[in-house]
Amino acid sequence: EKQPMYNFVILTDNTVDMPVEWLNEHEVGYECLPCSMNGVVYDKKNPIDTKLFYRQMREGAMPTTSQMNPAMAEAMFETYLQEGKDILYLAFSSGLSGTCNSARIAAEELKEKYPERQIKIMDSLAASMGEGLLLYYAVKLRDKGKNLDEICDWLLENRLHLCHVFTVDDLNHLHRGGRVSKATAVLGTLANIKPMLHVDNEGKLISIGKVRGRKKSLATLVSMMEERIGKYCDKNEAVFISHGDCEADAEYVAGLVKEKFGIENIMIHPISATIGAHSGPGTVALFFLGEYR
Repeated sequence: EKQPMYNFVILTDNTVDMPVEWLNEHEVGYECLPCSMNGVVYDKKNPIDTKLFYRQMREGAMPTTSQMNPAMAEAMFETYLQEGKDILYLAFSSGLSGTCNSARIAAEELKEKYPERQIKIMDSLAASMGEGLLLYYAVKLRDKGKNLDEICDWLLENRLHLCHVFTVDDLNHLHRGGRVSKATAVLGTLANIKPMLHVDNEGKLISIGKVRGRKKSLATLVSMMEERIGKYCDKNEAVFISHGDCEADAEYVAGLVKEKFGIENIMIHPISATIGAHSGPGTVALFFLGEYR
């Protein structure tokens, strides 16, 4: 039985949109935020197949999601505290969910019971595989032997350099979930107009333009990357792309990224039900390190 070199764990939740195999392989513990659809609640014990999820959405189902409550966070943390481990919890953006705050409440509660343990809650100010990319770098630092404080310092220094640019097929999903205004949603449904959005420094979703046509919107993601990447080009060990059941479009964007920046390490993965409930089918999101969001 090999002893881990580190005495802490990195935890997160399924809003990172990373493959479960990756999380397991890299010993990242996670919780699933519940998603309800057509009267069924999907969670960690009862996961939903992404293809089925998006098919039901295309057929008109309206999923709803719940944030993680303090009790869920406490149960997850306590498993590791009982093993004598410190905790770094990478949380879904506080600009999009109360999950980060629930984790903070849970950490406060547990500090009294485990005064000798450290529980660090890191607001990623990120979503989907943007949060996933921060996790990827945190795991790399852990595996290089960096301690909890060093990883937290890196995350604080770099989280606002973690760029999210994305396009959605239908803004009404984001409006329904309270993520964009009615006015933004109405503009976005005009004929073949594709909205371009990003996540700002407060971790909120902001509409930053619109283009005509799907192919143009996908190419615009890469030109937005070009505007932002600046001197960070060489710092990108990996670029992540998440999608709402439109893998060919994600592959197309990956091809453009390889062509323009020569970055070969690109991970593509579907957007989970928890995020997909708000972004909807046809979303394509591109994540990388850049000079500014």
